[in-house]
Amino acid sequence: MAIEPLPVCLQCGSPARRPGATFCSRCGLPFGDAPRADVELLTCPICYVQAGDDGRFPSPRTPGLRVPLHAHQAEHDYAPVGDDEWLESLREGYRVRIGRWLAPFDVVRRYLVTGVLDGGRLRAARHDAIVTAMTQIARWGADAQMFGDEPEWAEARAAVASLMERYHRSRA
Repeated sequence: MAIEPLPVCLQCGSPARRPGATFCSRCGLPFGDAPRADVELLTCPICYVQAGDDGRFPSPRTPGLRVPLHAHQAEHDYAPVGDDEWLESLREGYRVRIGRWLAPFDVVRRYLVTGVLDGGRLRAARHDAIVTAMTQIARWGADAQMFGDEPEWAEARAAVASLMERYHRSRA
């Protein structure tokens, strides 16, 4: 006897609590219906991709396939975004040590995964040497020479460039 997977709400990502359920107990949307337009869409906490208008995500393993959040997250075991185990080894509480600097872990990881300096919705990015270095790399590249460059910023850019190279090495 085959076991059928439980339906998943495409608005909040919650699976049904029992087989045969027709409505999400969390948000009240019928299972299988597209999310309401007035609600913020889900974002994958691993790769930071936002759900499409249909509430599904692109499959990391199968191009063209769109899957619910829980399946998308499970597929990251086979299609990692970078070397997260190594990055966790640099973690000190809520911060990460890069060379002699400390920066917010979630901001650094988001930058490494997406290449975009974005603290995310409802988050404030702290503008210390590492975040400034990430901004400069995103705008001008890792090897840029800037007029009036601060030595600490140049050192921080070199540290972030080295971190980026090491983090993404596992995907290559």
